[in-house]
Amino acid sequence: MAQDKKFISPQAWFFMTYPAEWSEFEDSEGTFLFYNPDVWTGNFRISAFREERSKRGNEYYAQDVIRQELKENPEASIVKIAGWECAYSQELFEENETDYVNHVWITGVGNMAFECSFTSPEGESIQAVERIIASLSIRHEDEKYSAELIPIRLSEICLVNEAYEFIVNLVKDELKKDFQGTEEDLPKIQQLVDSATTSIKKRDEWLALGITLCVILVNEVEELEWMTLIDGNREVPVLQYKGGEKMIDPLKLGWSKIKAGENCVIEEAYKNALA
Repeated sequence: MAQDKKFISPQAWFFMTYPAEWSEFEDSEGTFLFYNPDVWTGNFRISAFREERSKRGNEYYAQDVIRQELKENPEASIVKIAGWECAYSQELFEENETDYVNHVWITGVGNMAFECSFTSPEGESIQAVERIIASLSIRHEDEKYSAELIPIRLSEICLVNEAYEFIVNLVKDELKKDFQGTEEDLPKIQQLVDSATTSIKKRDEWLALGITLCVILVNEVEELEWMTLIDGNREVPVLQYKGGEKMIDPLKLGWSKIKAGENCVIEEAYKNALA
């Protein structure tokens, strides 16, 4: 069995592990959705809520949220999953002549509460979800954590897409040329870098350029995969060789040289990333 994947939430509030065959998908803001895209067994959603530390009594926030759920939902009862006390309830419903169950767990500790749900066909096992909840761990605001690489999150996938689109449009608008995302496009990127009128001036624009170089790398090299780097306040997409330790940071492909007052040679940056 493949090893479970690790998820660290945006802003690094918490982390959890989830089945290797599941993936993250788009949902409403502040809610994270996971399921198996090949064999659908149900949708798992999780939202986190944190009380400000400055508020009096914040250490009882999660406890109060659980008690409130028990008070307002007569179907809810206390269950324990590993070290987590949860207010658990379920609701049956029918859709397109199929019976479903929506399982809900309200849990948390200290100043952080979680709402977890699993919507699945009636009779589907919830063991995988209970494993996820058991793996939940809060990352404390005043604690320093080592840098970590995790499977790329949806937020970084969106950043990659936006950055690539920015460079593609820049090439089309300023150079009047097409962009295919291959090594043949490297001279076009160099033209953008060398142009006095280019829009690539600031850190974020250089990051977009670096990400675009990484997109080309992924298109040309099979062994590379996107990951998310969590390093303090920095949460960014990076590349890693599958099964290896080498990491390619898009920001370092161009911006690091510009910041040091050096010229950026795109072909050289690309070859160094491959080395």
